Amino acid sequence: MKFGVFDHMDRAGASLGHQFDERLRLIELYEQAGFHAYHLAEHHATPLGMAPSPSVFLAAVAQRTSRLRFGPLVYTVNLYHPLRLIDEICMLDQMSGGRLELGVGRGISPYEVGYYGVDPATGPERFAEALDVILMGLTQPRLDHTGKYFTFKDVPMEMQPVQRPYPPLWYGANSLESADRLAKQACNTVVGMRADGVGQFAARYRAAWQALGRDPKAMPLIGLSRHVVVGDSDREAQGAAKRAFVLWYDALIHLWRAHGVGLPRQLIPAEFEDALEQGYIIAGSASTVRERMKKDNDIAGINYSLCRLAFGDLSFEESARSIELFAREVMPAL
Repeated sequence: MKFGVFDHMDRAGASLGHQFDERLRLIELYEQAGFHAYHLAEHHATPLGMAPSPSVFLAAVAQRTSRLRFGPLVYTVNLYHPLRLIDEICMLDQMSGGRLELGVGRGISPYEVGYYGVDPATGPERFAEALDVILMGLTQPRLDHTGKYFTFKDVPMEMQPVQRPYPPLWYGANSLESADRLAKQACNTVVGMRADGVGQFAARYRAAWQALGRDPKAMPLIGLSRHVVVGDSDREAQGAAKRAFVLWYDALIHLWRAHGVGLPRQLIPAEFEDALEQGYIIAGSASTVRERMKKDNDIAGINYSLCRLAFGDLSFEESARSIELFAREVMPAL
């Protein structure tokens, strides 16, 4: 079992500069606590994502850490020119000595990509072509490609990543059916479902991996993502988690509400108590968090536990205390 951190970087207060500074201090604590990687979301024109250019923030992460791996989860690939993204990937991997984790996706919100003039209906097709181009550019000395959305002829690829052929790939999955494709692509995966749904996904992924004749010991990471708050008592931790969750959820639905529609699928219950009961949020004393995560991890069959430890209006001190207790009293037992 490895442990990672996922961060929406949702708006936490009036001063964005102060939020960035405190987040970088927390990231230093993640490294000290022994987390495997820090993963940053990309969102635009919404309080859900105040780091809409992940590469810029992650360049700072590269300088503030020495062992912690990091990366976008995910780059909204359809908002980038492939050549530009190839350059940014190579720079971040070089600046960090080969610590980049490369999350890719087409973008979950039609409103966000729409603001950039990208037709959401072309998303899957455009993403597939762009990703092919990016992986070619990371592995070949010159880029040649003729497609529906992009055409390149003999473009010199002057940069390379440290990790060859390219940094580990990550994808956010929300359907059981995607397990076969992601196993074929040897893609690390974070699954946005309840523990039982993640368990079905993990079983299908492992079956697909084995059917391809691949070494079970080399199987990529399959992660379950959840909000985690650890405190000195259940009452304290759950009080802080509920207060912060209300703000985070408001940011989550911000663009959908502004356009008069609901979320396309119920990613997480709107009510804190329901989210807590279903395991989307785990909050309490170290013993409470430890036992719930043990139970859910076994059901999910995961090898990667992805935690949101900073969200909503959780203070630096509250998140730092969560990290301390989680590292000391939860991680060793899992």
